[in-house]
Amino acid sequence: MSLIATAIDTFRRAAELNREDPLREGSLLCFANYGQVVMTGDMHGHRKNFEKLVRYCRLETTPIRHVILHELIHQEPESLGAADRSVELLLEAAQWKTFFPDQVHFLQSNHELAQLQDHEITKGGRIVTDDFERGIAEVMGTAQVDEAIMAIDDFIASFPVAGRTANGIFFAHSLPDVAYIDRFDPVCVHAPPEELDLSEGGPVYQMVWGRRHTPALIEKLAKAYDVEYFVIGHQPQEFGYDTRFNRVIILASDHNHGMFLPVDCRKQYTFDELVDRIRPFAGVP
Repeated sequence: MSLIATAIDTFRRAAELNREDPLREGSLLCFANYGQVVMTGDMHGHRKNFEKLVRYCRLETTPIRHVILHELIHQEPESLGAADRSVELLLEAAQWKTFFPDQVHFLQSNHELAQLQDHEITKGGRIVTDDFERGIAEVMGTAQVDEAIMAIDDFIASFPVAGRTANGIFFAHSLPDVAYIDRFDPVCVHAPPEELDLSEGGPVYQMVWGRRHTPALIEKLAKAYDVEYFVIGHQPQEFGYDTRFNRVIILASDHNHGMFLPVDCRKQYTFDELVDRIRPFAGVP
């Protein structure tokens, strides 16, 4: 079987597994009060950090460990005019899902959603959605490229929106902007994937694109989701992470100072204790 045919099959199988994930309640992943969840930040094609994540997680010997991935695509090409080859990381992640379907999970993000909706994003003078599609053809060949794009779209459409642990930690790519504080409907995360409103301006769009957060917004969402803390990505972090309001951790995993966060689902954390658990990819052999 050719690389592109194998990739199409992998993306379709991973999409099916995402939709069948037993942890899903609609589009919310609900983790039990045991085991561990490893949360990442935006990865943007950083295969070296992904490989370190796989080594750290050791899912084959740690069946009660879960890992959450988001914003895997749209890396910065190595040279001007080069294609974006982050489909390679997306495919590796989809394969990981097929190997460990009950342990590998994805969250919807703004870049994946933009790719799904063909919503133009310009970065550094590049149209990153176009560069990504050129990268698919470059990596896999052109024979079935349209079918490959359809399979990737199906995979992205299968992503849940958020996750929550029994000990009060909420995972998402981002949170809605404060401008939507009175219009955002937190119930959207409970909708099944085929009923999610992914349109521009819809609740999922508001959630994955939001950047400006306030204590009042965080308090409102904490009550809505019955959680204490939020772990998100979306906002670039030069040193791998930042904190807000003693309730929000922002992670970045797309560079050599990238970070990830392992959380034990049985433990009740103070915010400082949760921050102390942040780990650098550089420390993973």
